[in-house]
This record gives sequence, structure tokens and C-alpha cells, in this order.
Amino acid sequence: METFNLPDVGEGLTEAELIEWRVKPGDQIAVNDTIADIETAKSVVELPSPFTGTVGELLVDEGTTVDVGAPILTIDTSGGAPEEQASASEGGATPEPTPDASDSAVLVGYGSGAEAKTRRAPKTHDRVVASSVGVIAKPPVRKLARDVGVTLSDVAGTGPAGEVTREDVMRHAEQASVFRNMSTPEWPAERERRIPAPQKPLDDRYEAIPVKGVRKATASAMVGSAYTAPHVSVWTDVDATRTMEFVARLKKQPQFADVRVSPLLVYAKAVIWAAQRTPEINAAWIDTESGAEIQVRNYVNLGIAAATPRGLLVPNIKDAQKMSIRELAIALQSLTQKARDGKTSPEDQQGGTITITNIGVFGMDAGTPILNPGEAGIVAMGSIRQKPWVVDGEVRPAWVTTVSGSFDHRVVDGDKISRFLADIAAVLEEPALLLD
Repeated sequence: METFNLPDVGEGLTEAELIEWRVKPGDQIAVNDTIADIETAKSVVELPSPFTGTVGELLVDEGTTVDVGAPILTIDTSGGAPEEQASASEGGATPEPTPDASDSAVLVGYGSGAEAKTRRAPKTHDRVVASSVGVIAKPPVRKLARDVGVTLSDVAGTGPAGEVTREDVMRHAEQASVFRNMSTPEWPAERERRIPAPQKPLDDRYEAIPVKGVRKATASAMVGSAYTAPHVSVWTDVDATRTMEFVARLKKQPQFADVRVSPLLVYAKAVIWAAQRTPEINAAWIDTESGAEIQVRNYVNLGIAAATPRGLLVPNIKDAQKMSIRELAIALQSLTQKARDGKTSPEDQQGGTITITNIGVFGMDAGTPILNPGEAGIVAMGSIRQKPWVVDGEVRPAWVTTVSGSFDHRVVDGDKISRFLADIAAVLEEPALLLD
């Protein structure tokens, strides 16, 4: 009987939450079969088996946070599956050998080793919701359903084999977005709740909410950033009428027929162009043993802050400075969808150089965001509204937005900050500046 301990999934993390078991005691599994879904501070990960054999005992309950190295289940690796043994004894055939110890010690994604000799096809019924038995749905969709208060068994699935998709959940919840237009809940019966959960509730008035996963990682990063980097924030109003017209023209172009085009695309292109003109914005303050250094990156890994069902994630588009407008549009669409579906990988969130946070989708005009650790600038994209605008002494209607942002004053001075934001504003006022 082998004991499987929770491995470090390559992110340098110390713990993970076991979201759902994909196996049960008595199941036959092979090397690299998915045995559980775990959630780290960065992503939802399918955990593969390092052994071939029969599942013994599940040592951890779903929803439990587990330290790396802690045992999570046992697997009986003696002999093959019952049907293989029967076939061998009745027909005299020799079953395919079970991988030896050197093979079983290697997991996909956790180092190199021999290729697994057996592989079972994934079963769609493995992806069921614990509270909605028989419903086919992926882990991020189940998490979304819990977050928006939807019972999956009430949802009609439109995916393959009746799988419930993210769109099905959103449609059932009768909302255009996961984050807006939510129905107003009733006031809870309890008068108070505590965050984080105490070791023991003080009394029955408190509802305990643990701080873990993405929320724990975000809190730690934001505190570290706020109390390490001296933030300075600036903003300016912009006439974005030509940006709106430019977006409308792009949508009519055949090469953009299958790509989502929005003002965020123009904004992203403007940030990249402005960072090229003021490279200090794309830099980072580095503390070393010999003293501090400023590291200027001659490339842009453009982070897009995304409010997802799992919490705030900041995946980034690698080498965005090399992309055409269409390539950037495709990258933005892919990155946003992956984040909303809970499929953002740790690699997607590493190595960012500058970030955009789109607070305009929530109706906000401007903000003073906190820097993503390791970056010197974050720009807030505000809402774009029709407002009166003075042009040559006359008041005219215009699409107006506010460009705002926060910057590390150790790295970049006020004149460069102002120039950077002025360049973004110039592009929003005249998008033809970035045509390629």
C-alpha cells in the first residue's frame, strides 16, 4: 500500500485546497490519471496519480487546506486490476506490466522520467458536483455556481454529453455578468461574521470565513506592495470619442470578425506605446545584497487584472510589444476567458512588467490602484461615458474617460509619470497614432 503525499506543483507554494476528489475507494487508476482537483493561490490544478493500482483510503476531506508533503490518499499497488488478473488466469495471457517504482515516482509536470505505460481514458462522470450528483461540470464551473448561488442540478447543460458550462450557469442566474446585476440577498440571520475564522467561534453570532487560496495570496501581496513601494497616483480626463469610433470600425473589419474588440484593446496598445516612450514606467526596484538597483525591462509583459470567481488574478500577455492590434485582441480575449473559466496557469501570472486594471466595467471613473509586486506602474481604465465637453469654446457631447494610475516613486519621477499618462491620453484621443 503506497501513500501519496501532496506534491509541490511547481509554484513554490506551501499549501493547497483540495476542491474535489475525482476518485473513490476501490477505483482502478493508472499513472497520471487525475485523482483530484486542487486550488493553489494561483490556479486550479488537476492532480495526477504517480501509481497504478486500486484507490484505498481518501485521507483528506474536500474543502480542506493541505500542507505540501502531507498524505492525502493511499493506493494499493500490488497486482493489476481485477479484470486483468482474471483475463490472465483464464486465458493464460500475460497482463501488461505495471510501471516500476522509477516510473511511478514521476508525475506529469513535476520533472522528467519515463513515459507512463498505461493510461485510462478520462471519464465524464468523474466531473460531477459533490452536492449535485449526476451533474457534469468542470471544477471552475462548480465554483462559479457556488459563488452565484446556483444549484447545478437545476441548470440545463448545453455542453458535450449535457455538461453544464459557465454560460449555462450565468444564463440560469439571469445576469449579464458574474459580477454585476446580482439579485439582492436577504439579510443573514446572524448579526456578525469574522474574517479570518478564529480557532473557535466566540459565540453563535459569528460566521467563520477562512482566508486562504487566492484571497490569502492577494492580501499578502497587496500589504507588501503598499508598505514597501511609495505610491503616487495621477489622473486626467480624456475625450475618447475617436477611440469609440475606431473600435466601431474595427468590429466591421473581416479580420476582426471572430475576435472581441473593445476600448480595452486600444487602451492596452496605448499603454505599450507609452511604456516604450517612457521605459522607467516598465521598470522594477530590486533590492540586492550590495544595494538597490532599478531593472528596466525592454519588453512588455502586460498584466490584466481580472476579477474572477476565484478572486483577483493578474495574468499577463508575454511580449505584448511585438503584437499587432489583431494579435493583441486575440491574446486579450484568450487571457480574459481563461481567467473567468478558472484555467489561468501559474506561468500566466508570472513575470508581469506593467498592469492595467479595468475598473470601468464596474462603472467606476477613476481609482488609485495598488501596484502589482515587482512592477513600477499600474493604470486604471475608467468607464467611458457621454458627457459635455468643451471644444474651441463650445460645449459638445463627447465620450469621456479618465486615465488614472499608481506608480512607484522610487523608480519613476513625477515628470515621467505625467508624460506616460499624457501619451496614453493622446492615443485615446487619436487612435491613429498606434495604427500598424
